[in-house]
Amino acid sequence: MKFFVDTADVAAISELNDLGFVDGVTTNPSLIMKSGRDILEVTKEICDLIDGPVSAEVTATEADDMIAEGRKLAKIADNIAVKVPLTWAGLKTCKTLTDEGRMVNVTLCFSANQALLAAKAGASFISPFIGRLDDINIDGIDLIADIRTIYDNYGYGTEILAASIRTVNHVSDCARIGADVITAPPEVLKKLASHPLTDAGLASFMADWAKTGQKIL
Repeated sequence: MKFFVDTADVAAISELNDLGFVDGVTTNPSLIMKSGRDILEVTKEICDLIDGPVSAEVTATEADDMIAEGRKLAKIADNIAVKVPLTWAGLKTCKTLTDEGRMVNVTLCFSANQALLAAKAGASFISPFIGRLDDINIDGIDLIADIRTIYDNYGYGTEILAASIRTVNHVSDCARIGADVITAPPEVLKKLASHPLTDAGLASFMADWAKTGQKIL
């Protein structure tokens, strides 16, 4: 399973990338605005840092404007995936940009039917939002499973990019079900390395080692 990091923080991306944990990046205008920097400038910097797909989101809501924005974003770098919302206008944009050979990430997916339409429109990635479904007492992981079944039934090449990842359990659940990609904030990815028994075991070892009075360095 691929790990995308959901942030516009270049320093955080660089740290995770140095460890080999970043297969791609997802951004949105809100994330970039928090940095106080120019959207195109930050996106270009991330694309230069990362070899994998970098999702850059359109801000328009009408198809013609989405397409124009998508084409502009795609000129930033070859690894741009234009991110569009799962609306009728977004699907039109997806079809047009995909036919032009561009990567498209269709986002804000909340149903299997929406995911089916995105695949038929040629989406490179479909982004179901797990956490937001959990917020309204619908199991977001069930949606990932449904999309996986449908895509496998018909051989769709669209990759399932599980988004709105909030917990480490979301990550392991997605891995078991067969999501192609998860995108999560840096702090969630770092938590994957944590376990209370690891911490307890290390503390016990260090206490025993200290008693020996020995040093390696």
